[in-house]
Amino acid sequence: MARKSLMHKRFICLAVLSGLAAVTATSACTRGAGLEKAYNINNFDMDSVYNDGSLRAEPFAAALCVPDFDGDMDAEGVDAEGFLLFNTDTGEVISAHNIYERLYPASTTKIMTCLLALKYGDLTDTVIVPEESEITEAGSSMADLAPGDKINLGDLLYGLMVPSGNDAAVAVACHISGSTEAFVELMNEEAHALGATGTHFTNPHGLPDDDHYTTAYDLYLMMNEALKYDEFRKIASTASYTAEVTDSEGNEKSLTWETGNGFMAGKFSLPQGLNVEAAKTGHTNAAGFCLVMGEASDTGDNYISVTMKAGSYDALYNGTTTLLQKINK
Repeated sequence: MARKSLMHKRFICLAVLSGLAAVTATSACTRGAGLEKAYNINNFDMDSVYNDGSLRAEPFAAALCVPDFDGDMDAEGVDAEGFLLFNTDTGEVISAHNIYERLYPASTTKIMTCLLALKYGDLTDTVIVPEESEITEAGSSMADLAPGDKINLGDLLYGLMVPSGNDAAVAVACHISGSTEAFVELMNEEAHALGATGTHFTNPHGLPDDDHYTTAYDLYLMMNEALKYDEFRKIASTASYTAEVTDSEGNEKSLTWETGNGFMAGKFSLPQGLNVEAAKTGHTNAAGFCLVMGEASDTGDNYISVTMKAGSYDALYNGTTTLLQKINK
């Protein structure tokens, strides 16, 4: 059953804690790092914290959208358990509903999986698909990779994001961290470093687990971080991709993947003047239908929308369209 959390005041508090946040938040998830990465006063950049004559670091949440209300805001017309729409340039909260409620994320989990691959991996690396990538659960989305296949990491990430391959997610996890268990630990460390304290991962793909959950706000934080990577934008806005793979016997094969995103596949239309910068869908019976997107307008404004636990495929895209139509109203 989905878990509900109390309203998160964490970012409002963090926004007014200046110097402490700057000092303590610098080490974020360096694997295997210990006290040798501890804060060193000699590395402290005084120029970065002086502002109008006082010693003051930029607040942790200075560049984030931080709702400061307990209720819903402009929630009419979107049939989903939780959703939000933020202008990431201005910090404007355009719409928000149950954004701190813990819900199952399904394959939107792969935003974090892709982010960590880009952060800690080399896209030219050759990845050998492990035995653990064989997933037999009914309804599991797959990239049709087989154990022993060799594929470069860059292509593998398309298999992760375009067809939402759960096999690709396991291959990424094992390549980056040596095991899915170690990678999941890294996912949780990274999520908390981003401030996503309403999140707990148990796997790299999003198949159902009672202890695998997140919130609409935390998915915003993850997408916001991932959008800082140009390669993420490229991969997560691709509707179709063909990768070259070498099987365990040395034979070459091609795999072509198609997106399940209704906007990118042309099944639904975005409001005029908006374009998809990056997106990830997700669906399980427990999670319902989910969609996280970064959008750019023709006028140069940037947005992030999150829709969680819509009741159907059509409800997801109709609801997200209604959400995006709130821009400039």
